[in-house]
Amino acid sequence: MNNLKLDVADQIAVLTISRPGALNALNSETLDELNTALTEIEARDDVKVVILTGGPDKKDNPYKSFVAGADIAEMVNFSAAEARAFGMRAAEPFFKLMNMRQVTIAAVNGFALGGGCEIAMACDIRIAADNATFAQPETGLGIIPGFGGTQRLARLVGMGRAKELIFTCDNIDAAEAYRIGLVNKVVAKEELMDTAKKMASKIISKGSYAVSIAKAAINNGYDMDIKNAVEMEANLFGITCSTHDKTEGMTAFLERRAADLTDF
Repeated sequence: MNNLKLDVADQIAVLTISRPGALNALNSETLDELNTALTEIEARDDVKVVILTGGPDKKDNPYKSFVAGADIAEMVNFSAAEARAFGMRAAEPFFKLMNMRQVTIAAVNGFALGGGCEIAMACDIRIAADNATFAQPETGLGIIPGFGGTQRLARLVGMGRAKELIFTCDNIDAAEAYRIGLVNKVVAKEELMDTAKKMASKIISKGSYAVSIAKAAINNGYDMDIKNAVEMEANLFGITCSTHDKTEGMTAFLERRAADLTDF
């Protein structure tokens, strides 16, 4: 991979977007590499959580940029058809981040602008360094967000705030992103990866199959009416009650011992 780095340890995959000369901006090659990497990771039973982050800039500053957007140098001469294809090219790995059985955490270590904000929103959980900056600046370039921004942002922060951010192109800092619900947690930049890994380890200590089913239930039920969503949940609840982990987890609880949860 030319633009990604993958490190796996202790059931955690750290996937780093690394284009130091472009502040980790997303071009077609990077999106294709991301799609391939996520496909391979999802098939691995030794990975339970994926942490997505940005690599250092060309001056080796690890806190400059998470992903500074889509690559404008590639986009500048796009036709309408080429732009649509680029958006759909991003949709595939972004939906993998959203729907893969592993939990995905965005560790936002700097600029999360345009496509950077959009890829963070595709993850299950977002942890921001205190120096992080978020924005959807596309309308200032005469376009709209093309990697899911108009849809995911409204779902996360509400329609009114999403419209304000997209219409004004305003940058917001990590504290404001936390206040409006765009990120789950803000930490000192030096503590970002340790915090993400601690959260990942905590998630891994739970029933991994149950976590993956809960993720699917939340994602699939979000846009359903409540009656059908609760029925879907009951069906999935039934499935989890047919597993080894259910028997082990409940037996361990009654016997007042630690459970050995192994399903995935």
